[in-house]
Amino acid sequence: MQHGIAGLVVAPLPVLAVHLVEVCAATLLLVGFWTPVAGAVMAVAEVSCAFMHLNDPWIHILIGAVGAALAMLGPGAWSVDARLFGRKRIQIPQR
Repeated sequence: MQHGIAGLVVAPLPVLAVHLVEVCAATLLLVGFWTPVAGAVMAVAEVSCAFMHLNDPWIHILIGAVGAALAMLGPGAWSVDARLFGRKRIQIPQR
């Protein structure tokens, strides 16, 4: 969230929308609401920021990879998604 908010202050208008999407997706990830969707949005927004910024694209690639990993992992046990939809446990049957 801090990285996106810092980008909101100094970004030109086209990049401003991408930073706003980053902040919204990071907020959703922080509380654990719509985790797969927010993680995927975060990954796409960060990869687009990596191509738009000329100085240091690696921080955007790192945050995008974290967003993609969170999208694949799903919500945690104490997230809003777990409270709304229940915690999913996978039982592996014994042979």
